[in-house]
Amino acid sequence: MTVGQRIFELLKQKGMTQKEFSERTGIATTTISDWRKKNTNPGSDKILLICAALGVTPEYLLSGVSEDSERGRNKDYMVIPKDTEERFLIELFGKMDFEERQRLLTYAKKIMNG
Repeated sequence: MTVGQRIFELLKQKGMTQKEFSERTGIATTTISDWRKKNTNPGSDKILLICAALGVTPEYLLSGVSEDSERGRNKDYMVIPKDTEERFLIELFGKMDFEERQRLLTYAKKIMNG
C-alpha cells in the first residue's frame, strides 16, 4: 500500500472528508485529490502535518507498521522460483493499486469458499 492509499484508508476509517482533512493540514484539496487520481504520494514536507491530522506516527504513515507491530520480529520467508504461475501472480499483485488488490482478494476468497 502506498502512503497516499494509506491516507485515504485512514480518512475512511476516521470518517473524515477530504475537505476536512485539507482544513486540518492546510494542504489544498486539489493536491489531495491528485494523490488519489494519480496514485502519488505527498511530499516529505507534508508528512508531519498529515500525521498530526490523522493521529498516526510517521512510521505508521510511511510503512504501515505500528509501534506494537510484530513486523520484523518474527520473520517468515517464502522462496518462489522464477517462471512459475505463483511468481507471476505475486508480481502482478505488486503492480496493482489498493482497490484492484482488494477486488482480487475478494474474488479469490469467494473461489476458495465455494
